Amino acid sequence: MGELHEYTAIEQWTLLQSGETSPTELAAHYLERLARIDGEVGAFVTVTPDAALERARALEASDRRTAPIWGLPIGDKDLWQRAGVPTGFGSRLFANYVPEQSDAVVQAMDAAGGVSLGKTASPEFGLPAYTESLAAGVTRNPWNTTLGAGGSSGGAAAAVAAGLLPFAPGSDGGGSIRIPAAACGLVGLKPSRGRVPSQSGIDSLGGLVVAGPIARTVTDAALLFDALVTPDGSSAEHPFALRAPEPDGPFLAAATRGEGRFQLGVMTTSAWDTAHDVLIEPEALAALDLAVATLAQMGHGIEEMALEPDESYAPAFRTLWQAGAASIPAETPEQLALLEPLTRWLVGRGRSLQARELAEALAVLTAFERSLIRQLSSFDAVLTPALAMTPRPVGWYDESDGDRNFVQQVLYTPFTSMINVSGLPAIVLPVLQTEAGLPMGVQIIGRPGGEATLLAIGTQLERRLRWQDRHPPVW
Repeated sequence: MGELHEYTAIEQWTLLQSGETSPTELAAHYLERLARIDGEVGAFVTVTPDAALERARALEASDRRTAPIWGLPIGDKDLWQRAGVPTGFGSRLFANYVPEQSDAVVQAMDAAGGVSLGKTASPEFGLPAYTESLAAGVTRNPWNTTLGAGGSSGGAAAAVAAGLLPFAPGSDGGGSIRIPAAACGLVGLKPSRGRVPSQSGIDSLGGLVVAGPIARTVTDAALLFDALVTPDGSSAEHPFALRAPEPDGPFLAAATRGEGRFQLGVMTTSAWDTAHDVLIEPEALAALDLAVATLAQMGHGIEEMALEPDESYAPAFRTLWQAGAASIPAETPEQLALLEPLTRWLVGRGRSLQARELAEALAVLTAFERSLIRQLSSFDAVLTPALAMTPRPVGWYDESDGDRNFVQQVLYTPFTSMINVSGLPAIVLPVLQTEAGLPMGVQIIGRPGGEATLLAIGTQLERRLRWQDRHPPVW
């Protein structure tokens, strides 16, 4: 028997179910690793060992069959509130904030049987695609600690990659699950809008932000995804009239079977191409080529495609990104001074927008949603590079110039935000390891409610490419 963290989440769950290990033993193992290793990575901003062990002991007195991830350690993204635990939103503005109530997604993870070890790092208010906050410091990539882990679920991804958690929930409003998952060599699933009740996207500006899993394997991601969709293991209450189609049985079953032959599109175009000179690095193209060749060998239909040019997308999404910062609760000069330069710039831009400008941007993005779904509709799924570049060095982004910073993020992550705008599901898979030892991934975009297809394709690739056998130097 190896060390506990060397097992997949599914294997750890099996050990818990058989009684070969206990929630307390598992939590203690990960807490010891956190204390010893996380100084190199910066995945967690707050660790709660006493609360974690108390929670683990309480679970041991409950029926292990009643919760889908019973006894498995998780982390709460620092954008989510947990009652009694400091929640900083990645910002110095909330340095002393301790909430009295937990957010719905935190309650869902508790209902599913998770054991929270603390709060995973996020950039300030989750706005950038990298996790290098002034409040909590830099979250580094376990594959190369001179590089960043991506964002905004950077702490969650770094923790899973470094073996500090078996898997982790994250949130994705423009790529915030898929970007760090790709940078850290992991599987990251952004669900359809409306699929996850506790963070559906329906109540966020533009319908962008949804919760989903980050994991080392496709089946691990499916296990956590099932827990997010149906935390009690049996039914999914939903607070909105709109919801994604019901799944065809548990997602874990689809991932485990890994069955089906599909008609797949392949594209290297993005919604940003008319506004920016998007250059895809050879490593990103190599990952895409490997995935396409492997899928073709397995008998899937492959057809190249390209998006129709759309000059309206870039300014509309930029407007929405700025508007999303307008409600940050910083009003006085002293409060504004606590914000990071990029956030302060975004707040100023967002508050200067006219209502008409926001309404027009939302209308443009609604039209884009319909257009993208139409363009992809002849395929079961569509492949793109996950990122256009290799993981970025720490400090690469310009913090003093908001306009340049925005362009840098677009050029690194051109394939992600359009999926949030359209409400479609997408999965990132770490198919390739470069000669420099860095992970590179592909993104597979599904039809509305098509997560089961994405998981099945992911499992097929995983069986051939065996990325779960790779481990970073920080492990």
